[in-house]
Amino acid sequence: MTETTNRFLELAVPGVTNLKPYVPGKPISELERELGITDSVKLASNENPLGCSELAKAAIRAELAQVGLYPDGGGVELRAALAAKHGIAPNRITLGNGSNDVLDMIARVFLAPGYESLFSQYAFAVYPISSQAVGATLNIVPAKDYGHDLEEMLNRVGEKTRVIWIANPNNPTGTWLNGEELEGFIAAVPSNVIVVVDEAYIEYVDEPDYPDASQWLDKYPNLIVTRTFSKSYGLASLRVGYGLAHADITDLLNRVRQPFNVNSMALAAAKAALEDQAFIQRSVEMNRVGMAQMTSAFETMGLDYIPSVGNFITVDVGRPAAEVDQGLLRTGCITRPVANYGLPNHLRITIGTEPENSRVLAALRQVLAG
Repeated sequence: MTETTNRFLELAVPGVTNLKPYVPGKPISELERELGITDSVKLASNENPLGCSELAKAAIRAELAQVGLYPDGGGVELRAALAAKHGIAPNRITLGNGSNDVLDMIARVFLAPGYESLFSQYAFAVYPISSQAVGATLNIVPAKDYGHDLEEMLNRVGEKTRVIWIANPNNPTGTWLNGEELEGFIAAVPSNVIVVVDEAYIEYVDEPDYPDASQWLDKYPNLIVTRTFSKSYGLASLRVGYGLAHADITDLLNRVRQPFNVNSMALAAAKAALEDQAFIQRSVEMNRVGMAQMTSAFETMGLDYIPSVGNFITVDVGRPAAEVDQGLLRTGCITRPVANYGLPNHLRITIGTEPENSRVLAALRQVLAG
């Protein structure tokens, strides 16, 4: 078996051989099957605890009648709705099977052996995975207060740098950059280097200095902004996201985009979800209250945490988090250890409903008490 495995490793392209697959949060069904329990709580994958908009559900039901047909490969209606939302032309929008799909397209278009991918320590795992898969060199900049050190990132830009990845807010730390510092950085980056600003959690942010990078697209043609419907819009299982960029960049991304990469139900649900901003407001308010519930509890428990503006918070449990995670799983509570991000003592916990938060916090107290 080992000999066969090694033989196939030799056939793989160099960038893939050293990759470690992305590890998703454990599904509820898997945990309950393994431990023979029921009524589990999952606060591991930054999903919306309210689900999705009723308008989106109605759109999904209506689309079922056409399930035997291929989806609109161009996503014309959704792109038109997004164009109206962002005030840009539809030919500047790339649809993806989740925003991860768009990130992967960017890597395939702009990175290759001999080129460099630059990102911060504790950055979203997809950046190194997509970069390394196409053979690019990884330039990982040490974090500053768990977030981006923009000054050092700028110092690292060289002749081989082709893509810079910035998550704002950052996942898994929840840190964020204000408008002045982020735009100043983008303005200083050479125009032949692509800057990706990943705004997957933007709807949750309530900070006066927080920027909407999509407003800068006309000023910086090398800027790409990515968004998702998986978080605040609650459409995680349907996988739909998008990128905003200069039309020439969008043209290149569409050359590598897979045909029919966004399914019909996702297209319909996303378009409908855009129309229900009241649902987004409820989601954001629940997150605000839940975040206060979590941070207050951590302070009472004497646990350090990373202040977050997303729909999750990363907490230092003061010991190897994998052990704490196993204890939480036995109580039916699923959270996310982030040792793979270089934070072995931290758990990332999604903000859920008040009862879900209370249950996980009670379980955490119990596990930490031994």
